[in-house]
Amino acid sequence: MNTTENPNIAAKTGSLVASWRLVILALFLIVTPISNPVAAQPTEGSLVYLAGSENSALNRRMLSLLQEALGSRTIIRTFSPGQTSQDSTTPVIALGPSAFTRVRQENRNVPILALLVEQSFIDGYVEQAGGSVSGILYNPPLIRQAITGKVILPQATRVAMLAHPDKVESYEPTIERLPEYGMEGKIFVVASDGELIPTLIRALNYGDFILAAPDSSIYNPRTIKHILLTAYRRNRIVIGPSQAYVKAGSLASTYTPLTEIAELAAEYIQDYRVKGRFPPPAYPEAFGIEVNKQVARSLNIPLPDRKDIITSVQEQLRETGEVADE
Repeated sequence: MNTTENPNIAAKTGSLVASWRLVILALFLIVTPISNPVAAQPTEGSLVYLAGSENSALNRRMLSLLQEALGSRTIIRTFSPGQTSQDSTTPVIALGPSAFTRVRQENRNVPILALLVEQSFIDGYVEQAGGSVSGILYNPPLIRQAITGKVILPQATRVAMLAHPDKVESYEPTIERLPEYGMEGKIFVVASDGELIPTLIRALNYGDFILAAPDSSIYNPRTIKHILLTAYRRNRIVIGPSQAYVKAGSLASTYTPLTEIAELAAEYIQDYRVKGRFPPPAYPEAFGIEVNKQVARSLNIPLPDRKDIITSVQEQLRETGEVADE
């Protein structure tokens, strides 16, 4: 039968063809994924490597914080030996001095952002690297520690520090800044291990408190008990050198939360992607404080609230522009 001679048959045939076309189109859409730029794999520029420390718990914690700070479009891969022979352009985040050294010895050209390092460790590398090396500093700045001591002891005017001969020069800038905050300071040189306690006694006779620097040759598990007992017998306090020593008996210490380190690290990685170089090493502006209330009670020292101490220290640092410099 000729369909052109029967309009009803022609209409039915056309409808059937149209239906099949819709079915074919639907099947095509099911088996062919639509490109979604939001769900696309991160670009090569959003890859970073993480060189861990010897502390596996710390590595896991920092990985979690960095993933949150960097965002879902950044892939973090574990740095493995020989990695830089295959990829020497992707930034490496190194946790601590040992991890940094491991990566640096493998390839001096790979961009590295060091976390949990001291300024004295990273500065030399930064000067040589021309922007391809930087760090997020961890140990509390000494001037911030000194101001903390002043906030807790408002009547304090003299700050004493202990130092081996090879460390004196690195502490002098802190001593020079103290007058800006109503204090003066003096460094007492510990010529040998046997001279530690006699030198400490001279320092205690001078200072209203001891400002402890992160020097393991002076402040370590073997010596800290003797240092603290000697200080307290003379009704003096020790500030610093770190959070851990507050639990041992120091009165207080500021510290940098790991969350703040991860946040600033993410900013540094973004700067590197955009500018091709890292900003200079810096401390995160935000910080916490650990205090030993038992020590304060035993020495009859009224402790301000933690938040009030932090606020007061931050205000004094901002007044002198110190926060921007750290």
